[in-house]
Amino acid sequence: QVQLVESGGGLVQFGGSLRLSCAASGFSLANHVIGWFRQAPGKAREGISFINSRGDDIFYQDSVKGRFTISRDNSKNTGYLQMNNLKPDDPAVYYCATGPVATVIEKFYRFWGVGTQVTVSS
Repeated sequence: QVQLVESGGGLVQFGGSLRLSCAASGFSLANHVIGWFRQAPGKAREGISFINSRGDDIFYQDSVKGRFTISRDNSKNTGYLQMNNLKPDDPAVYYCATGPVATVIEKFYRFWGVGTQVTVSS
């Protein structure tokens, strides 16, 4: 069974850090792009970052650039999103997804996790 499971979300103070993981089962992540998306209450889901299969093509939206770092460990079949200096605009449900195209356009992603909640408090 193909599955993506996010973990690492939770409650953190403004300026704090969290590390999200995206573990794949039932297939190998090695040949897939990993994308991270988020959806805040009342807002559309947005793509914030992707990393290609080799890890040499990485993209960040301006809203997270310089604060978030995407990575992957193909030997562990897992992707990661290190989030530092969390801000009031960052609380959302964070999703990972995989697909064949290095993009943040949702329609190109085939498999999705169920999401993990990130809450930031003052």
